[in-house]
Amino acid sequence: MVAGSARPLSDALRIAFVELVGWLVAEHGFDKADAYQLVSQSATIRVGNMVDPLYTVVAKFPKRLLRNPAAVSGLRLGEMPWTEAEKVLGPDRIVMLPLGAGSKEHGPHLLLGNDQLLADALAARVLQARPVAMLPTLTYGFYPAFLEYPGSVSLAEGTQRDVVMQICRSIARYGPRRFYVLNTGVSTARPLKAAAEALAGEGILMRFTDIIAAGKPAEDAVRQQKAGTHADELETSAMLYLAPGSVRMEKAVADGLVERAGALTRNSASATGHVSPSGVFGDPTLADWRKGEKIADAMVAAMVADIDALAAAPPPAGTPRSPVVTEPR
Repeated sequence: MVAGSARPLSDALRIAFVELVGWLVAEHGFDKADAYQLVSQSATIRVGNMVDPLYTVVAKFPKRLLRNPAAVSGLRLGEMPWTEAEKVLGPDRIVMLPLGAGSKEHGPHLLLGNDQLLADALAARVLQARPVAMLPTLTYGFYPAFLEYPGSVSLAEGTQRDVVMQICRSIARYGPRRFYVLNTGVSTARPLKAAAEALAGEGILMRFTDIIAAGKPAEDAVRQQKAGTHADELETSAMLYLAPGSVRMEKAVADGLVERAGALTRNSASATGHVSPSGVFGDPTLADWRKGEKIADAMVAAMVADIDALAAAPPPAGTPRSPVVTEPR
């Protein structure tokens, strides 16, 4: 059972049904097209609220039609005891680490936890497609460009590098030597590259998502805004498709359209920073869930291709270091 709250009523209905389809895909192994068809034929709805400014619609799906969650291709390590993890963490298993900020500004219309929601949604679809072992999402990383906006959190670049390395080292001691970081950030790429280079000397092959390249063909095909890369038309469209209940379109504003080098700043008098009082760079008012569907599909396809390439690559020679012993660099 899921719920959608919005105005007009048609938006509440769409949110509820999109969330229900996403749940069937992520948790019960349905193909997306099959889930859409089943929901259209078998789901029931109830209008739960017509008094407040927002309508609330509840959508339900018959339990008898649900598949066994074991049909999902991959494994969630956080949802099993160590005695089961021991059986699946062999040398041929790829371990996936989703990385998405749990507290980073995304304008007034998206949540601080937007990137975590994005990482979780994309990871669920990758988990459906490939037999990876997935670690819980890492929700802190190197995000220095957003610190003027309350609630935003960043680690130092070296801290993020070391955290990722220590996670990989921890799991590598049980057998796996291939790791994939499902990366949803731009500034996180530099510490991830440094981590991958260091781990290669320890017999660990780590690769990560180039989030700029992953959805680019689809983004280029649907883009209407003249500029933007953050909380913009494209990112908001993806969230309208993947997690519509997290988007407040009535608060979306176009901002930051005069691009400058440097971090985003709320200070309109700044001569050096990229001025955006709202924290937006782009025009999210142009967002549409149908654009988001194309973008999300392209991202998942790129991530699956990355994992396939990783599976075919031999790990380098070397022995993983201890994750808890500090060694000189």
